[in-house]
Order: sequence, then C-alpha cells, then structure tokens
Amino acid sequence: MRKKFNIFDRFLNITETVGNALPNPATLFALFAVSVLFLSGIAWYFDWTAVHPSTGEAINPVNLLSKEGLHRIMLEMVRNFTDFAPLGIVIVAMLGIGIAESSGLIGAIIRLLVLSAPERLMTFVLVFAGVISNTASDIGYVLLIPLAGTIFLSLGRNPLVGMAAAFAGVSGGFSANLILGTIDPLLAGLSQEAARIIDPVYEVNPTANYYFMVVSTFLIAFAGTFVTEKIVAPRLGAYTGAEKPEEIKKLDKKEKKGLLWAGIVTLVLTLLVLAGTLPENGLLRIAGESVLKSPVIKGVIALLFIFSAASGIAYGIASGKFKSDNDIINGMSGAIKTLAAYIVLVFFAAQFVAYFKWSHLGEILAINGAIFLQSINIGTIPLLLLFIILAGTINMAMGSASAKWAIMAPVFIPLFMELGYSPELSQVVYRIGDSVTNLISPMMSFFALIIAFFQKYDQKASIGTIISTMLPYTFVFFILWSILLVIWVYFGFPLGPGAPMYYPGELAH
Repeated sequence: MRKKFNIFDRFLNITETVGNALPNPATLFALFAVSVLFLSGIAWYFDWTAVHPSTGEAINPVNLLSKEGLHRIMLEMVRNFTDFAPLGIVIVAMLGIGIAESSGLIGAIIRLLVLSAPERLMTFVLVFAGVISNTASDIGYVLLIPLAGTIFLSLGRNPLVGMAAAFAGVSGGFSANLILGTIDPLLAGLSQEAARIIDPVYEVNPTANYYFMVVSTFLIAFAGTFVTEKIVAPRLGAYTGAEKPEEIKKLDKKEKKGLLWAGIVTLVLTLLVLAGTLPENGLLRIAGESVLKSPVIKGVIALLFIFSAASGIAYGIASGKFKSDNDIINGMSGAIKTLAAYIVLVFFAAQFVAYFKWSHLGEILAINGAIFLQSINIGTIPLLLLFIILAGTINMAMGSASAKWAIMAPVFIPLFMELGYSPELSQVVYRIGDSVTNLISPMMSFFALIIAFFQKYDQKASIGTIISTMLPYTFVFFILWSILLVIWVYFGFPLGPGAPMYYPGELAH
C-alpha cells in the first residue's frame, strides 16, 4: 500500500489518480490523433502561421480534414505504423534479448551482479549506467530499464523503483555523458549553421558542451539516486504484485561454464568491431567520416541483437539449456509475445505523431513561443532559465531533439551572440530543457514502451503512473541543472575544448 507523507506526495498521488483515470493509453493516443485532425482544421481556418527564423519561409497549418488530408491519412496509415522508429528498434532488440533471456544468461548475470555489487550502491549504479547508455543510442531504453526492474525485484525491492531510477538516468540525463554520443555532432551542426547568421566563419565542434556534460553526468547520477531513495521509493512502498524474483543463489558449474563461453564470444565480437572501427580505413568506417558517423554508432541496435543473440546461444549450449534450434526460436517468440500490448499502443501513437507532424502545428507553436520569449527583453540569467522552460515545454509536444533545435537555434543563437554569449552556451541551455521533461513527455519516442515495462509489475499502470513517478526527477533535475548553469555562466567556465562562454572569445564579462 502506498503511503502519503506530505503535500508534495499527495500532489503526486492526485496526479497519478487523475492520469490513470484517463482511458487506456492506446485509446488516449487514438483520441489525441483525432483531436489533431480537428485542431488542424481550426488552425487552417483561422490562419495560424509562423515564419521560419532562418529561411524566412512562411509555415502554414495543413488542414487534415481536407480532401487531400483524408487521402493521405488513408494511404499512409500502414506506413506510419511500420516506419515508427521505436517499433523496429524494440522488436529487433527484443529478438536478441529473448535469446539471452531464455538461455538463462541474463538471469545468471543479474545474480552475479547482485551477489557482487553492494546493495547500497545499486541505485546509483543504475542511474549512472542510464546516463552512460546514451552513448549507445537507444540501448538504455530497451535493455537497461527492464533489467533494472528485474535487479530490484531480485533484491526484494519494488521493481518499479528500479525502473524509475534507470529511466531517470537514460531519459532525464539524455544530454549528459562522459563520452560523445550521436546527438553531439547532430546538434553542433545545427548550431553552427545558426551561428553563421551572425558570423559566417564560426565553427561549433561536437565537443562544444563536453566539459559541462561531464560534470552534469555526476550531478544527474547523484540527484537521481537522491530522488529515488528519498521520494520515489518511500512513495511506491513495497512491491505486492504477482511477479516472483529469481532465487539469488550461487552459480553452479554449468552456469559458470556458460558465462565463460558467453564472455569469450562477446570478447571475440568486441575485438572484431574494434578492428573494423579504429583504423580510418576499417571495414566498419565510412571513408572520410569520424567514428561517430560509423555504422557501429548508428547501427548499435543491430550490434545489440548480434551480441545478445550470440552470447545467449553460447551460454545456452555450454550450460545445456539449449538442446536444439527450436529452443532458440522459442526464446525469440516468447520475447515478441510480451510486446503485444506495446504494438497495439504504438499503432495509435504512430498515427498521432504523424498527424501532428503533417499539420505543422508543432513548428508553429515552437517558433511563436521562441519569438515571444525573445521579445520579453529581460536579463540574461532569467532569459536562460526561461529558455530552459520553453525547450522543456516544447518537448512535451515535439519529441525529436534535433527537430526542435533546428527551429529554435536560428532564433536563440543569434540572440545570445548579440548579447555577447557563445552559440555553445545556447546549445547547452537547450539541451538542459530538452532533457528534464523527457521523463514526463508522452511525445518521447519510448514513452509507450516504458508504460509496457511498468505494466509487467503493475497491470493498472498507465500514463498517470509514469508521470507521477517521474515528476520529482523532472523538478529536481531542473533546479539543480539550472543552478549548475548559473554557476558556470557566473564564472565563465569553458563549456568544452575551445568552446568559450562568451562571444567573441576575448569578450570580458
């Protein structure tokens, strides 16, 4: 039974109650999709428009209730579903993970981890691992979050708490990391183009925010641990569901043999990947491009499938779990069965996202909101904080970090450059805002998957459950990250190698 401790806790309970009183998430996304159709008609009728800040092109709403709109809805319904990026990512990943799980490999690793790692550090390890997982694109969502639930259940703790901790690191700490990820060169390219509106030769490197993000990694890890243990765990209480934890016992000889062979296979595959990646002319490199643009980074889900499938097969054969290829195929089939509810939900979510994109409503709202914030004409620090809030608010309607920045960068980077602040600063402020509301944004690509993970342990879990559970992380991350930003700006620390706080670099503040 969940406990009520204070006003904030009661607020979260009310949030959950209201959220879960809403229809089934699949039904809710269906209603959202229908609402966008009518809203697009209203926007078209009243001529809600915006002007793209970099191209000067007028962005007009598209009436999806028109003849052309209805034709597009009918002709692209299947494509919306099959092209929905998270769907393919999740299914491919789960095929490999299904082999590893059915072989007993994941269970053995969990037992080894639980037996060797101090329990008091487990929450921190999960949040920190979640932040680091962003280097490998979406692996944190499809692997680490459900794994965290299993680990916490094995420790006799509420698995929802473990998944919340991992989710906080993976999604709330999306921009933080110790290693450059795929998002860094993507945002840097957009920032550079926006900066050249003012300075035609200005360059923004992928390492533009590296120093700030390294510090942010530890900030998010400690903050996420604090919120988990002091707010989320007491609120959710003990787990009373039907799922039973695996018995934590020492590994027997067959399991140790299986782990040995799984380790050997993993090591061989890792060496092969490194051999194809490290040399500039390597088999897994694109000529003239950096490692960040190699198939290894962009195709990390394929690697996840190969690694988990190969190591799972090695473990299953060595431990005696797999007797024939039927056992392997059955493991893959079983993993897909667990995704049935998620696949239904994704169908409606994909239609909603597609309609919202077609209507141009997201772009119109983002541009007009950014221009309004620019026109307020307040001090720099309040402007930075409002920029964080704006980015976080827009994140509730547009899930893609690069799409939002493509619209906002041409407005805010020139603005901050005119104020004497660098494009690198504008970018880091945007990344904070984009990260802190990922946890509570239904438009976040993997939000539907998180609901499915929670429902494994709580069948009544819905949008309200996720939002109420993750809202404390959003509040704390926003406050602490904003404080870190203000300190950074006050002292004028460089944001990354060769990335000054001010523009031009020699400007003294």
